[in-house]
Parts: sequence; structure tokens; C-alpha cells
Amino acid sequence: MHAAGSIVLTITALAIGISRSPVFAQALPGGASQVQETHGDWRVNCAQQNGRKQCVLGQQQSDKDSRQLILGIEMTAASANRADGTMVLPFGLAVDEPIVLRIDETGSFQTLHVRTCVPVGCLVPLAFDTAAIASLRKGTTLQVKATVAEGGREAAFKISLNGFGSALDRTIELSK
Repeated sequence: MHAAGSIVLTITALAIGISRSPVFAQALPGGASQVQETHGDWRVNCAQQNGRKQCVLGQQQSDKDSRQLILGIEMTAASANRADGTMVLPFGLAVDEPIVLRIDETGSFQTLHVRTCVPVGCLVPLAFDTAAIASLRKGTTLQVKATVAEGGREAAFKISLNGFGSALDRTIELSK
């Protein structure tokens, strides 16, 4: 993960409102103003400022040479029943074509659409219910299929689910 990309993704996600309202809660453990943890391939980030606490779990993939963001996913979760967030995909995709999510090699999981594109990439809103979260916890890979704008060929991305369950549990715990 690239730290600068993480900051950009967090700011972008918060700017478009992945959290429906600020969470007013007790302080972070040990009175910390910020907590950052790694759970497998997922990161948990919590920050407390002016009595507000915002916790997210996410993952990023960047080009090894240019460090440019290829894909990012970030979610908030206040309970085990729902996780909302945003996925950032690269430019060059057909934004009017659906984005299809699948867990491992199973059938379609969700069909989504690009909401808008900003300087870091194209944003796809996410909303996972209890059943979807259970599937994500059991899976190994979240596959993302999109269509390339020029030529119409398929673009495929893979998001590791290694550590997703513990990252989600920790996000929920820290959000209380």
C-alpha cells in the first residue's frame, strides 16, 4: 500500500459521503487520536478529531513503478449487518457499462455502476448487507469485471479477501 494514495482515497471517500453521518463515540484505545492496523491484505484506519471518530477498512493496489493507484476499496461499518463504501477504479473504463463483482469463481454477486470520476479515478459506490458480508468473509478473492472504453474488452481486477473478516470486526469494534 502506498501511504499517500491511502490519504487521497480516504479524503475522496469522505468527500463523497460514504459515512451517512459522523460517529460520536468514546475515544480510541489508549486515548490515541489515530489507529492504523494491518489485517492480512486489509488496513484499518481510525481517526478521532473534535469528538468525531471515523473508522474505515480498505485495501489499495498501486503500480509498483509509478506508484499510481490502480484500484482502491474503502468501507465504513458500524455493525456486522452493513458495510458501505467506495471502490476507485482507473480511468479508461466504459463508465456507462456495469461493474460486476464476484466472490471467487461463483456467479454474479453484485452489478454496480460508476458514480463519477475524480482526479484519483472513477468511483463506484458499494453497499454490502448481511448476506454479502457473510460471503465476503468466506471468500478468498473479490473479482471486479469492467469494460475498457476503447475496444470494449473486459478489464479484470482482483481484491484479496485475506484479512477482510478481522479488519471488518476491528472496524466495528473501534467505531463503537
